[in-house]
Amino acid sequence: MILTDKQILSEIEKGTILVEPFNRDCLGTNSYDVHLGRYLATYKDEVLDARKHNEIDVFDIPEEGYVLRPGTLYLGVTLEYTETHAHVPFLEGKSSVGRLGIDIHATAGKGDVGFCNTWTLEISVSHPVRVYYSMPIGQLIYFEVSGGIENYYNTKQNAKYNNRTTRPVESMMWKNEW
Repeated sequence: MILTDKQILSEIEKGTILVEPFNRDCLGTNSYDVHLGRYLATYKDEVLDARKHNEIDVFDIPEEGYVLRPGTLYLGVTLEYTETHAHVPFLEGKSSVGRLGIDIHATAGKGDVGFCNTWTLEISVSHPVRVYYSMPIGQLIYFEVSGGIENYYNTKQNAKYNNRTTRPVESMMWKNEW
């Protein structure tokens, strides 16, 4: 079941959902709109290696915006910091963003119960498009869970994305044991 606007507000009051900054106008019928944060990043190397730490160059989005180009993977970040302690959050692109040819995630649209951070976006575009700091970029949808939870994300020993940040975070695949 997806939470409605009233349920999201109730969970915020209970403290099981946190959105900072919170703006009531961003609450939809069954979602909460999030915005593009101040920073974008690109990988330094042309060829990425899943077994190695691939470093990124982080840069500010200028006041006049930044033109994203096809063929480049950009990492972005949400302006909003979120915590979800009793639901599964999903991040989806807004239809207006999709209609500009912007995809905001390749595979990482689901958070785990206990995820507490900004969301790193895996941005790609099909056409050159100018983006701006604080523009609406996506929406969070919250799903109810069934059953007890043994392993919350924010308490997992091997969780790779727990450090609070306002900047995009590169892949930590290299930390996996395989």
